[in-house]
Amino acid sequence: MTHSPTEIRALLDRHGLQARRALGQNFVADPNTVRRIAQLSGVGPGDPVVEIGPGLGSLTLALLDAGAAVTAVEMDRGLVPVLAEVVAGRDVTIVEGDARLVDWDTVLAGRTNWKLVANLPYNVAAPLVLDLLREVPAISEMLVMVQLEVAQRLAAVAPDPAIGIPSVLVAYHGTAAIVGRVSPNVFIPRPRVDSALVRITRHATSPCQAPLEHIESLVRAGYGQRRKMIRKSLAGLVTVEQIEAAGVDPCARPETLSLETWDRLALVAGENA
Repeated sequence: MTHSPTEIRALLDRHGLQARRALGQNFVADPNTVRRIAQLSGVGPGDPVVEIGPGLGSLTLALLDAGAAVTAVEMDRGLVPVLAEVVAGRDVTIVEGDARLVDWDTVLAGRTNWKLVANLPYNVAAPLVLDLLREVPAISEMLVMVQLEVAQRLAAVAPDPAIGIPSVLVAYHGTAAIVGRVSPNVFIPRPRVDSALVRITRHATSPCQAPLEHIESLVRAGYGQRRKMIRKSLAGLVTVEQIEAAGVDPCARPETLSLETWDRLALVAGENA
């Protein structure tokens, strides 16, 4: 059983609450949407699932109905008692805290191969996904709902014009794909943009040879001046000779470069440092 729009409004009214724009809150108020997310996540009985920003528990209930054991991380202390009321008696551990600051080793202790399934707050979605990929290897798969534009950036591969820093860094850690779109009409309050569902599956082994920090420094420099050719934007980090030694056109622009190419550039730059 999941929340209808009437139930969402009643919960907010009864507890004297409203969505907080500063926290990027938009509550899902459509049972079909949360059931669809739970189904796409592939979670089943006993699967360990972490949900960030559960809010009033709409998606939480759908995950529980699928049999998942849910750890819900909520930073809005005003919502925590409401969520506890909604999921009372179910297999849920509620953690009050900011997902960017919690001790994930403690939160996820005792289980492996966690799935993250979440309607992420709009204002922190991309950096939070990157932080979790970098720092929380216990999460092996993600299904996250984010703004459509953010989803396109997370899942883009060269030469997609949407590609950018997040795209390359996500690809370093795993494979990403948009697996569905979500109308703004299913949210309270209604956002002004469409949302999308992105699935990210962590690589079993890294596809790159260069360290992440070396690749990231080049990627950030390149996309920091994405209109320029890489021989200019990467000047001071990689010479034209090194770019050519990596088999890359010095006149290329960053959005045309694959993860493999960034890896080659980082390797050549390191070898000749």
